[in-house]
Amino acid sequence: MDFPRALRERRTGRRLSQLDLALRAGTTQRHLSFIESGRSVPGRNMVVRLAESMELPLRERNELLLAAGYAPVYPESPLDGPELAPVRTAIDHVLRGHLPYPALVVDRNGDLIAANSAFDLITEGAAADLVGPGANVYRLALHPDGLAPRVGNLAEWAHHVLARLGHLEELRAELAGYVPEPGPSAGALGFAVPLRLRTPYGELRLMTTVTTFATAVDVTLAELKLEAFLPADRATADALLAAASRTTATARRTRSAPDPP
Repeated sequence: MDFPRALRERRTGRRLSQLDLALRAGTTQRHLSFIESGRSVPGRNMVVRLAESMELPLRERNELLLAAGYAPVYPESPLDGPELAPVRTAIDHVLRGHLPYPALVVDRNGDLIAANSAFDLITEGAAADLVGPGANVYRLALHPDGLAPRVGNLAEWAHHVLARLGHLEELRAELAGYVPEPGPSAGALGFAVPLRLRTPYGELRLMTTVTTFATAVDVTLAELKLEAFLPADRATADALLAAASRTTATARRTRSAPDPP
């Protein structure tokens, strides 16, 4: 795709007029019009300013630079590389700190990077190929061999999950085939859609929050998402605490057990 078209599509996709974007980027509407028509070739700094002014994800900023004929400026480091070692440490700290509530980290495709021990209660009973690092958590959530049989409000919850997959068209089409049509919303807490999940500790009612590294300048880091589950009622909070206590006690017994002769 040529740069004028790429820029125009991103601007209109964010419902910005040429004047809006020009003001944000510190240029004139006339200059921006010339750029979008191909009559003016922007410098590298202008492309970066336009991308920042549209608040594009870092991956899209690199794509816009490439379309304009410039090298990408934002690195995409491997998560297991030395550059992101402090990030891995921070992720581990945050996941442990969220206990006794479940929490996980996924990449841009929804593939699992890491999770805390409380997440095992969420995945209990799911097929082995749907859980663990590298497995797709959206597929886990809606697949018949995943969480779906234990979700008490599957149609409503599925609608919430599918709404997050705009950039993953093939996955969205696959998962949409697993779930019923959503009915009228019932029992939601305001704008939140609680997950009602049947477990050995009773039905859990869980809300979710999603956190990103907002100041990241590395593509990999910017695309990571920390999803944390929070209890939507006291019964759920008590059940999660009981599950965590049982897990801790089991781990202690395992560590203290004598080695077999």
